[in-house]
Amino acid sequence: MEIIAAHGIDIPPMGRAAILATLLVFAPWASARLKVPEPVFCILVGVLLGPHLIGVMPRHPQVAQVIGEMGKVLLMFFVGLEIDLEQFRKHRRKALAFGLVTFALPLAAGVVIGVAFHYALLSALLVGALLSSHTLIAYPAVHHGKQGNRLSVTVTAGSTVLADTLALLTLALCLSTFQNGFDPAAFAWRFLSLALFIVLVLGVLGRSGKWLFARFGKTESEAFQLLLAIVMVAAMLAKIFELETILGAFLAGLAVNRASRDTPAKEKLEFFGHRFFIPIFFVVVGLMIDLRGFIQALTDNTLLVLAVLGGAFGAKWLAAVAMGRAWRFGATDRLLMGSLTFPHVAATLVVALVGYETVNAAGERLLDEAMLNAVLVLVVVSAIVGPVLTERALRRLKAEASPNPLHLPDPPR
Repeated sequence: MEIIAAHGIDIPPMGRAAILATLLVFAPWASARLKVPEPVFCILVGVLLGPHLIGVMPRHPQVAQVIGEMGKVLLMFFVGLEIDLEQFRKHRRKALAFGLVTFALPLAAGVVIGVAFHYALLSALLVGALLSSHTLIAYPAVHHGKQGNRLSVTVTAGSTVLADTLALLTLALCLSTFQNGFDPAAFAWRFLSLALFIVLVLGVLGRSGKWLFARFGKTESEAFQLLLAIVMVAAMLAKIFELETILGAFLAGLAVNRASRDTPAKEKLEFFGHRFFIPIFFVVVGLMIDLRGFIQALTDNTLLVLAVLGGAFGAKWLAAVAMGRAWRFGATDRLLMGSLTFPHVAATLVVALVGYETVNAAGERLLDEAMLNAVLVLVVVSAIVGPVLTERALRRLKAEASPNPLHLPDPPR
């Protein structure tokens, strides 16, 4: 399947940049007027400018792709930076448990859907991996709402890394088995490399964080450059270990969490990331959306699309409700956990596209075009529904924190 069409408007690079920058300037105002989350507006900008509609962005916008990748990496880096480490250590078992549940339930749902629609077992397992991963695209709203250190958010952030890592490990297992048969040694090496990478980032970088800032981050500009270098190096190391860049970025954020907390450089990097890199990541997601393919998938494979959507949302919501009730979280916190895990963007797209492009010796694809189209519908719908529900949860939390004017305490006598 050709995801990006070949046509486009011939506009000089600076003209494209000017159009994109102008739209991003008005993003906060426009999203507020349209009453949609800002990430959703940026995705719609990408759809509008992309090769499937106006065609302002070319077939392969390399610069935008690079900036978008940096935005995705910085998004997870900021999640690691914002986490309350004391709370995270105290409740790490909760994060681990929720990560396993929010991975296992969608995995099982995906396998059932794959088998029900007559996919081979390996393909059905990969469908489960597609549904089990999620992307914290709604986290900027949590950050702006000053809820980053809330326990439900901390647990969900920790679970994201585990769920996405397990999904990518499942992808590696499916690819190697589909092409060469099952190799226990290769799969064991995957787990070993993951453990080594975690020790390298959290152990080495975590212990040397204060020294790095004392030696190379004496001024505000130096500290800014050091933070940016740390996250990029961690993402590069993740690729060397054949892991996803978002894992390296999140672990790097945890590693320098204390050393960089409340520093002007951290605040400047957050401002730069939230106002430039991360919005462009959402725009790049919009560039990949073909509305004709979206509509065709809905009409030609309606049952498959509905099954994928129902399996993804239902399993993620069930995981949030079950674990939230077990820990006696309120309804709003359970909604926040569910809405943050609804969006299937980064890792889901990686797994889907790699699965579609993987062919065995018989010329068979691991995932067919019908499933790829269904996954693209999931990406679009979840990227809209997740942030919308997160905004609703944040409004509820704000209302719950405000004093009720009808039940004010009696004045002191």
